[in-house]
Amino acid sequence: MNKEENTYYKNSPKFGRKGPSKLRQQFNRGMTYFLVIVACILVYFAMLRVEAISNTLSKILSILKPVLYGCGIAYLLNPIVKSVDAYLVPVLEKHMKKEKAKKVSRSIGVIVALLVLITVVSTLINMLIPELITSIRNLIFTLPAQINQLVKEINNIQLDDSTTTAVLKNAMNEASASLQKWMRTDLLDKVNEVMTHLTVGLYTLIMEMFHAVIGVIVSVYILFGKETFINQSKKAAYAIFPAERANLLIHIAVKTNEIFGGFIIGKMIDSIIIGILCFIGTSILKMPYAMLVSVIVGVTNVIPFFGPYIGAIPSAVLIALADPMKGIYFLIFILLLQQFDGNILGPKILGNSTGLSAFWVIVSILLGGGLFGILGMLFGVPTFAVVYYIIKLLLDNQLEKKKLPTDSDCYNGDSYVDNDGTYFQKRDDGAETEEQKIEKNKEEKGE
Repeated sequence: MNKEENTYYKNSPKFGRKGPSKLRQQFNRGMTYFLVIVACILVYFAMLRVEAISNTLSKILSILKPVLYGCGIAYLLNPIVKSVDAYLVPVLEKHMKKEKAKKVSRSIGVIVALLVLITVVSTLINMLIPELITSIRNLIFTLPAQINQLVKEINNIQLDDSTTTAVLKNAMNEASASLQKWMRTDLLDKVNEVMTHLTVGLYTLIMEMFHAVIGVIVSVYILFGKETFINQSKKAAYAIFPAERANLLIHIAVKTNEIFGGFIIGKMIDSIIIGILCFIGTSILKMPYAMLVSVIVGVTNVIPFFGPYIGAIPSAVLIALADPMKGIYFLIFILLLQQFDGNILGPKILGNSTGLSAFWVIVSILLGGGLFGILGMLFGVPTFAVVYYIIKLLLDNQLEKKKLPTDSDCYNGDSYVDNDGTYFQKRDDGAETEEQKIEKNKEEKGE
């Protein structure tokens, strides 16, 4: 898709065309009734077999998971490939034919993108895994000593012989007895259950890594053939739908790519910067597990609004186990860092890429998280932004047909639309605008 086509599809599509003949209208109406009846029958039978259909769809998605990974990886690496093409193609065209220049540039672009991906993943693993092992080892060796110290401090507290003290002593004795009984009877079963879950989780992790590796291979084919896939999709849209509906569909696809691309890429850059700033801050404050908590905060920052708090709470607990006061300092530091991100850094990087207000951002995160978990919280905002844009597009089209303004600010308390469909907006002094007066006088004179 060249630059002129991109400009065409980014513009708001025009609705409506010359109407069909009466015979065609009757035929279309009959086909509509028939399709509605068929759709109702299919929905009825589908409702009877919801479980079987759900299992089949889950199995299909499980089989195609490497392809889904490949699409996601290709989408993230595509900006790198586009940047390399934009720089290399004009240079290579001076020394070789245009088609060959494009192929060579695409090959170099894909290789560069893969090298960036491998570098990022290997760097994260080298930084995170040793820090994680050290953190777990420190917890294993220090946590029992901290618990014993806490028990000694409780035992050293001098208490009087009041009724409250007796009740507390009885409660502590009963709790200790219950704990010992649980350790003798249920602990072994719990350990076996945990080990089973760990085994299943390890197997799942290995399978996901295997799917991701295949996804990288699939992403290479997608990046090499992305223009072909786009052309085939446009061809299918114009073959199946009328021209104006196909243009509307392509316009929505272009807008969806613009919203998702701007949001996801911008959020990743923002999260990397926040992770680096967190590491610098925790290192200056000499907090334990600086690298580990910085990676956690950076990764969870990808989730809008709630992400910083999701990452800050377990990180603060981890730091507090080593030093309680530093855990409190960490929470204060994260609160200041997120204020900087939300008010300065985030708006500078993301701008208004989604077009949503803060209220709709919260609604989309809650709705997406409630329905689809972490992925819903991550992709809920751009998905809701696309739905919001489609609804706005349809509403603006209806207002344009009625020759009414599409700006929401035009429908304040001082504006109204009379029964004839004429829009009126009063000035601050309560008078109507001159254009409305002229139009009203023309109507009264019958001009």
